[in-house]
Amino acid sequence: MVHYISSERLTLERVKEIIDKKMTLALSETAIVRIQKCRAYLDKKMETQKEPIYGVTTGFGSLCNISISKEELSQLQKNLVMSHACGVGDEVPQEVVRLMLLLKVQNFCFGYSGVQLQTAQRLVDCFNNDVHPVVYQQGSLGASGDLCPLANLMLPAILGMGDVYYKGRRCDVKEVYAELGWSPITLQSKEGLALLNGTQFMSAYGVWSILKAQRLSQQADMLLSLSIDAFDGRIEPFYEALHMVRPHKGQLQTAANVRKYLDGSQIIKQHKEHVQDPYSFRCAPQVHGAAKDTIAYVASVIETEINSTTDNPIVLPDEDMVISGGHFHGEPMAMVLDFLSIAVAELGSISERRTYQLIDAKRGLPSFLVAKPGLNSGFMIPQYTAASIVSQTKQLCSPCSVDSIPSSQNQEDLVSMGGNAATKTYKVMQNVERVLAIELFNAAQALDFRKQNTGLKSSPFIEDLVAKYRKEVNFIDVDEIMYKHIHASVKFLQDMAM
Repeated sequence: MVHYISSERLTLERVKEIIDKKMTLALSETAIVRIQKCRAYLDKKMETQKEPIYGVTTGFGSLCNISISKEELSQLQKNLVMSHACGVGDEVPQEVVRLMLLLKVQNFCFGYSGVQLQTAQRLVDCFNNDVHPVVYQQGSLGASGDLCPLANLMLPAILGMGDVYYKGRRCDVKEVYAELGWSPITLQSKEGLALLNGTQFMSAYGVWSILKAQRLSQQADMLLSLSIDAFDGRIEPFYEALHMVRPHKGQLQTAANVRKYLDGSQIIKQHKEHVQDPYSFRCAPQVHGAAKDTIAYVASVIETEINSTTDNPIVLPDEDMVISGGHFHGEPMAMVLDFLSIAVAELGSISERRTYQLIDAKRGLPSFLVAKPGLNSGFMIPQYTAASIVSQTKQLCSPCSVDSIPSSQNQEDLVSMGGNAATKTYKVMQNVERVLAIELFNAAQALDFRKQNTGLKSSPFIEDLVAKYRKEVNFIDVDEIMYKHIHASVKFLQDMAM
């Protein structure tokens, strides 16, 4: 299947489809026309305008007042890419690198960047041939765009320098160029700046994280429902009439999901001795719901961002203007990524609390969910693991967007730190997925005990969920090596059809 990149709106659902179905990319006819029109306009503008054009006929950042001769313009752009490729730290996951390639091409196809057609096409070719430049997580200030990581992306893709992953191994990009018959692209005026200015590092992480967050939110409701029956919880806190008097959309949706997932449960219908459940059960619609509302808002911001031109200067052929502005500034992304981290972290925090309730020898469940506690430690330490992860996640949720360190001789005097917000959000998503997996591990064990004790079943949905899970993770009779089961639980959530 082929996705034709154009100036039409790219939705998050479409991005997910492109990735999940391993679609190839192609430039649409309208995109080709827009790219060529913008480049032709910029070339003509350089011939007729006597005033300096930032980044086109001048240096960059605080060097913007230094004019560059026509003969040196190509070298200027090449130098920019080489000098800015200063990434360090852990490598960016290849799945995020693919998103960076996709989103950068999308940015060019709006026709306001002034790149050559062959430059955009090369990024398409990298995507289609699974040529993934080695990019590093540290280096972006999130203003002037993601200069450092985008330079590391473009160095191999466009200039033929540096390392890539290709056919399952890391290698010098020169080997790939030789195999595919590629040659380095000679950059024209402004192209280096167009390649490096932009928010595609933040946005790629943002797209990955928001898609993961949407999935985790849905799974959190499923596991909440499983835990409710495992804990012999009450259904009344999820009645629609209750939530209509405080009708936050996410809250209503969470309550509706729980009612749906527990429909037909014998356990939920049985008489309850207890009047109330702990907050981690009773207040789950409010917590899960607030996370849902945040995720929806962040998704709208991210979708706007990936459908925007975020480099600098912006070339406007129809208005006969080349304007140096600040669309590369990552503040919109930095703030919502911080917000997303907080929202999803709360899904992990409340999940860990439910896990603790299940092992605390309440409501007919044995201590630590094992038949002979004392001889067996059972599920004591999985909760420790969840608590450790939750604590780390809380630390990661310190906002990056309130920080700034001036750079470029104080020309860039307030930056977003959106790159850091992006990478930490990715870690938060991974952490919460692991915490939810531990809840699944505990809740399935607890439900099996409850069914043994009462002879009652949960709902058809929950019974089917646990039956599928039991094909990967067995009931624990006596102490076993637990980390393998936790890892299998994580993979079960990752592979779950949604």
